[in-house]
Amino acid sequence: MGAADMTQQSGRIWVMGGRPLNGTAAIPAAKNSVLPLLAAALLCRGPVRLRAVPRLSDVECSLGLLRGAGCAAYWQGADIVVAGMPSNSTLPGETAAQMRASILFCAPLLARLGRAETSLPGGCNIGARPIDLHLEGLARMGAKELDAVAGKLVLAAPGGLHGADITLRFPSVGATETLLLAAVCARGTTVLRGAAREPEISDLTEFLNRCGGRIEGRRGLSGCDFSPLPDRIFASTLACAVAAAGGRVELTGCPPALYAPVLEILEQMGCTVERGADRAEVARFGRLYGAGRVFTGVYPGLATDAAPLLAAAMLCAEGESSIEDVIFERRFGCAEGFERLGGRVKRAGRVLSVGPLPESGLHGAALTAPDLRGGAALVVAALSARGKSLVEETRHID
Repeated sequence: MGAADMTQQSGRIWVMGGRPLNGTAAIPAAKNSVLPLLAAALLCRGPVRLRAVPRLSDVECSLGLLRGAGCAAYWQGADIVVAGMPSNSTLPGETAAQMRASILFCAPLLARLGRAETSLPGGCNIGARPIDLHLEGLARMGAKELDAVAGKLVLAAPGGLHGADITLRFPSVGATETLLLAAVCARGTTVLRGAAREPEISDLTEFLNRCGGRIEGRRGLSGCDFSPLPDRIFASTLACAVAAAGGRVELTGCPPALYAPVLEILEQMGCTVERGADRAEVARFGRLYGAGRVFTGVYPGLATDAAPLLAAAMLCAEGESSIEDVIFERRFGCAEGFERLGGRVKRAGRVLSVGPLPESGLHGAALTAPDLRGGAALVVAALSARGKSLVEETRHID
């Protein structure tokens, strides 16, 4: 992808904005699919190979968790190979505390060793992200939460996990993944109602089936060679960057249907989108218009992770827009950074209102990334701003 001038250093990104984006970008495997797939590898008696995995800090943390559990986990080129059965039920605390997805490793350890001990999961500070749905479902399947020191989670299933009929009161992606991982090797049948339907859930299900899983959960998993689905949020990030900065970019290797709401909103704002089976070409050479009022929702609605990215594009529109995230109450931690760039924004609870682009446009500024998607949104906005911007505290982006 050409014309943009960006430099990344440890913990910071320099952006020289005001230039259009042109070229082709291949979409990598989805981080939000790779992490649960790595947790699922704990269930497999045979080796697992995941193809074309992005080298992200969360992926490295997951490899650390697998090694801490006693498995071999290593890179072979762009692939990750996991082999061996877990022998240690205690996950390395400092590593587990770094990311939200560490909770996904508990169910496989319970299934294999009857016990799981970890630090309470960390991750982006975007609002309440309780693990109560995970724990309630696991309890229905025979797991008990043991007393532990603050910041620790200790679960035990001395009699093994068993099937259950579970209804989620909210279609949580993480809780659905946890309970799928618990159910696939549990005794009997599990029925999971009100489950999340995101593409990453389908990817996990396909992987488990490829390894020999079945709904009754009485079969040991054998492992497999698997290519995770492409990252729809990565694709959304680049699409919004083109909308903000202008230009024409072809996004390859990701079906447009996976991020259709983002593309549809960008079209309403004045972008042109050409769709193929696993590609989309996004272009913006003229004006950008306000999007009106937009809401996030569970799949197939607009993804919560895409909300700040769309907001960054909305900064460059001539009309007004507003976007509400119904999932997380602090999704728009990037609002202060938008203001520093000269954007007209107002945050009220879960709603971010975006005014028309000032006549003078946006200008470069020193910015701090509040979280992963908010930090990416600041980079997207900086691409459209005149002059140089510095985005610091980029550990979540990494």
